[in-house]
Amino acid sequence: MPIHAAPGAGQQTQRAGSSPGPGCYDAVMHKERRAILFGLTLSLLWGLSFLSIKVAVLEIPPMTLALYRFVIACAVLPLIARWSGESLRVAGADLPALAAGGLTGVTLYFYGENHGVALLSASESSLVISFIPVLAVLAERVFQGVRLGARAYLGAGLSTLGVILVAARSAGSTSSRMGYLFMLVACAAWVLYGQVTDRVGARYGLITVSFWQCLFGLLGCVPFALGESARWAVPSLAAVLNVGFLGVFCSAAGYWLYIATQNALGSGRASVYLNLIPVVSVAASFVLLGERLGAVQLLGGAVVVAGVALATGPASWFRWGRGAGEVPSEA
Repeated sequence: MPIHAAPGAGQQTQRAGSSPGPGCYDAVMHKERRAILFGLTLSLLWGLSFLSIKVAVLEIPPMTLALYRFVIACAVLPLIARWSGESLRVAGADLPALAAGGLTGVTLYFYGENHGVALLSASESSLVISFIPVLAVLAERVFQGVRLGARAYLGAGLSTLGVILVAARSAGSTSSRMGYLFMLVACAAWVLYGQVTDRVGARYGLITVSFWQCLFGLLGCVPFALGESARWAVPSLAAVLNVGFLGVFCSAAGYWLYIATQNALGSGRASVYLNLIPVVSVAASFVLLGERLGAVQLLGGAVVVAGVALATGPASWFRWGRGAGEVPSEA
């Protein structure tokens, strides 16, 4: 499990009672900071995706939209793999796990999210999605026996509270119980996706895992999209551009960023970044749609950021009485 990985060779050969060298400490800190940057970028892209889905789903049926999105992603990922020198080959024995990741994290998740966003406002959708970190942490605890520290639990709870404050005042008055059900399906699918990806993600490159999961997820979308064929029509340029953004940035780049963050922090801590999605969505709506932010929503955004920092920030952020670059040593 990425959060509680077994000691590496350097740790095993270290003498009892000694401290890790500054070089080892710096490498760990660099890896964690990079994972945090990836998580923040992911939050930005997926926060904006709610706006793109809202625009596109007005003209393109939900699962047809998912199909188009992942056709683009599957075309882009091999180009990224070739540019980075990563092979897309995988062992046949791992294909079932990759297929399970694609069917849960792509097909089932977007069946829930695209239908849910079509029926709810972006704020309401984001509010439901915000429970994913809590579900992910509980799943790690229940199914993997992972022991998380109090800071991770407190941060997840605090960031969830912040999302509730951000999304408390929905811009629209048209809410649907079925829309909430669809979003809960998406939440459950994403937790399952995190568990599956935890097991297979460490054996291959990030692009390889993303490609195969997107491919299997795309295939899973086909029968649902065919069921929407009676509603197919030529989309507008705005819809096409939004589908392109969803495919290239939110899917091809987004899944790569999520797997990278998850490998470094674990699915529970990585999922905490999903709590930033409503903040991005509300801010983008303010800029692009002219929506105003209330004082409670601004407070909620600050609480979300504080919760994410508490749950995922390096331990040095919360170590008082030491220098910023000091490496802790044992007595």
